[in-house]
Amino acid sequence: MKQADYWKKKGRFIQCELCPLHCKIIKGGAGNCKVRKNVNGTLYSLFYGKPCSIAIDPIEKKPLYHYLPESRVLSIATPGCNLSCKFCQNWEISQNTRVKTFDLPPQKVVDEASGCDGIAYTYTEPTVFYEYARDTAKIAKKKGLFNVLVTNGLIEKKPLKSISKLVDAVNIDLKAFTDKFYQKICGGKLEWVLESIKNYKKFGVWVEITNLIIPGHNDKPSQIKKMCAWILDNVGDSVPLHFSRFWPQHKMNCQTTTQETVSKAKRIAEETGIKHVYAGIDADTTCSECGKTLIKRTGFKVVNNVISDGRCPECDTKISGIF
Repeated sequence: MKQADYWKKKGRFIQCELCPLHCKIIKGGAGNCKVRKNVNGTLYSLFYGKPCSIAIDPIEKKPLYHYLPESRVLSIATPGCNLSCKFCQNWEISQNTRVKTFDLPPQKVVDEASGCDGIAYTYTEPTVFYEYARDTAKIAKKKGLFNVLVTNGLIEKKPLKSISKLVDAVNIDLKAFTDKFYQKICGGKLEWVLESIKNYKKFGVWVEITNLIIPGHNDKPSQIKKMCAWILDNVGDSVPLHFSRFWPQHKMNCQTTTQETVSKAKRIAEETGIKHVYAGIDADTTCSECGKTLIKRTGFKVVNNVISDGRCPECDTKISGIF
């Protein structure tokens, strides 16, 4: 447990100012994330140095396809999330704090990352273990490791700007492009996520976006086109967009997303003008100018990578990303 940052006393409550929910927390209570608690008038992060998940992953699993392909990352997560998505694929740890944890303070995380290229703060929501991620990232930077976040984007601008100095790349879940979906299904607001996407880009972090398509909820072609147009207008055509398939999870038991659906979404995105779009198993990176296959993937494994000095070897087009 560690004293948290970004909060203030407000009458009988503590108001958390880490994310836009601005939870007002009574003494002995916790915020919407369930892991930031008012202990006698002071806000504490309950799982500092206590991850519940630790694994070594390829960076492609995040997914990050345009940031140092084939890199290996040590992935960590603590319990908790500031959203309550009914379709959460990691609900056992994001919506449940009674899970097994490990004693792994920041220095030990970096020690465990020996043989890896970087550290990923992922699986649950890294914003809710902000202090742990920040302190670990500081040490990692000094050791020459990169830091990446996989996040829902619910974070206020001030803490986002601060941690952006330590973070090299981020994948943001843009769960839908309607506020109704965010409020009804997730417990948040679309505008908060859109603001974070713009801010991470503004502060120099490499950004990729994931959209999980759920049949009957966020799969209308008109919504997908509107989302792609927003991405194009606000963060440009160089931000990779990943469409992923839904399988019934947690509290949502609707139809599984077909490969045809995500492939159709990819076509919409490409017609809108986004250069690099990925659809489920359709994971190869191609040149947006000449169409040459630059990175061939099988699942999360890179089979072949012909990008040279960040350029297409066929037509010399600069490829968006860090290679």
